[in-house]
Amino acid sequence: MRTILKCGRVFTGTESTYRHDHALVIEDGRIVGLYPAASLPAPGPDDVVVDYSRHLVMPGLSDLHTHLSYGNARSEEEVDLYPNLEYRAIRALAAAQRMLAAGFTSLLDPACAGLVTPSLRNALYVGMFQGPRITAAGQALTARQGLYDYYPSWIGCPPCSTGRLVTSLPEAIEAIRQQTKDGVDIIKIAMDGIQGGNSGGLYATFTQDETTAMIREAHRLGRRVAIHARGREGVLYAARAGADILYHASRIDDEGVRAAAGEGCTICPSLLMLVNNIQYAQPDDPSYDWWPNVQRQELAEATDNLRRAYDAGVPILSGSETGFSMTPYGEWATRELSILVSFLGMPADEVLRTATHRNRCLLRGGQEFDSIAPGKLADLLVFDGDPLADITQLEDRKRMTDVWLGGARVVLPDMPMEIPRHPCENAQGYWTRTYTRASTGHTPMQLP
Repeated sequence: MRTILKCGRVFTGTESTYRHDHALVIEDGRIVGLYPAASLPAPGPDDVVVDYSRHLVMPGLSDLHTHLSYGNARSEEEVDLYPNLEYRAIRALAAAQRMLAAGFTSLLDPACAGLVTPSLRNALYVGMFQGPRITAAGQALTARQGLYDYYPSWIGCPPCSTGRLVTSLPEAIEAIRQQTKDGVDIIKIAMDGIQGGNSGGLYATFTQDETTAMIREAHRLGRRVAIHARGREGVLYAARAGADILYHASRIDDEGVRAAAGEGCTICPSLLMLVNNIQYAQPDDPSYDWWPNVQRQELAEATDNLRRAYDAGVPILSGSETGFSMTPYGEWATRELSILVSFLGMPADEVLRTATHRNRCLLRGGQEFDSIAPGKLADLLVFDGDPLADITQLEDRKRMTDVWLGGARVVLPDMPMEIPRHPCENAQGYWTRTYTRASTGHTPMQLP
């Protein structure tokens, strides 16, 4: 039995324009044909025909920066200390399904506590539950000047943390080998945090030699490497060492751009957190008096620096840093695409190709679902609109008509947009609310 989708328009993910009046033929979860409607072979008696002649059909969206285990956290303590890992794993399923309902059929989770997300990945892969295709890291590797070493030195990184504190290069290499044995897809390294020095910018967490050795070992073991780095030095060291993904890279300089371009690095800016917190943070948020101002400065620098990297040919990927109270699951992830257009000046067709095709090169098995073409898995988003004309339409959930995964229409139970919170999750935090479209009025994005 085949499924035939009659499509008003098709965006294949590899082309810059739509194909009009085409039909998709799906069998055994894969696309077996893409025909002009006039050339479609007659359906067989057992074939199922679905009429999307008034809609756009495109590959499902992908997001390269979704923290499924964070639970829309309001503070780092809520990320790392509350609640236990077993609860986080169950909650991560609720997060993944909300992202799937929002049109994201594939995700990369670059850091989690324990093996929460790799375990969820495996459960979804064997079909225990319905959810997106997941590429998973474990704990991010950090040192004293890095993100994830949030707490006083007499506490360090607790075992339940999303970071793993390493105090020597041999310890870092051992952590990479252990994570590889445990089945992670990608190794994350925190190359800076919040500490800066006299030279300006943030201290790099690791030296150049340490960074190079860590990335070389991960690559030797067949694992890609994702880097958290906002500062100049950390970005440069990671780019020279050939990291696969540079998250943020807000203060990349010309030397860093040359290194990233020369070593084949990609950049995932993840600017949504900055844009939303600048626009929506409230006076009763604990970080209100300082964080939005810091982020305004970073956003201004990132806009200029990342544009230079883009102009130099460094591939720009899309990932929303979903998982915090300011970036809750299924709410804002598509705004990251609008940000790439508005702040970096990327053409809408390139941004859409990034979210539906280019991102997949970093995902587990991504070549299997990176476009609408014969032989590819039928992971699809059916959309009522024209995102090439107006990329912000993707922020309107009402336009998401259907999501297909592996050739089957996704049917999920009705879920409140906010994941219900148990008291075990609570700690003092950055925000006092979850910023949904309803609570903010979904006002148009404001440029500072």
